Amino acid sequence: MADVHLICGKICAGKSTYAHALAKEKNAVILSVDEITTLLSEDLGERHDEIARRIRLYLLGKAAQIAACGCPVILDWGFWTKDMRRETDGFLRERGISPVWHYLAVSDKVWAERIAKRNGCRGAADYFVDEGLKEKCLRLFEPPRPEEIQVWRAVE
Repeated sequence: MADVHLICGKICAGKSTYAHALAKEKNAVILSVDEITTLLSEDLGERHDEIARRIRLYLLGKAAQIAACGCPVILDWGFWTKDMRRETDGFLRERGISPVWHYLAVSDKVWAERIAKRNGCRGAADYFVDEGLKEKCLRLFEPPRPEEIQVWRAVE
């Protein structure tokens, strides 16, 4: 059974960049909700959160299948809430997978700089972070406790 690495952090914390570096290091497959929702974004509208939830469930099942085949997997989708982390952790453990949690801790100052940079030169798969999305992140994001995380990285 291969490892499943889960990347936790706010939007614009550098999760995807980190996931790609980790994928090279671990020879792992990255599963990203953002990649799929970006492809569908014109059609999602008000249904975005529900569709993203369904995509996460599907990709979580695929992650378990891929790990069972011996290939490491990286889940790059933020894990903003304690409940989401707990449920995901339980799902994987029930299938004999010990998840490896990574957290990208970003200060408010660096976070604001990263948002401005992204909004100024977004790639095709990057969300524009307007005040509404920034506020949603601040409202929903629950920083993990140290005992939840195996790899804790400060983003500078």
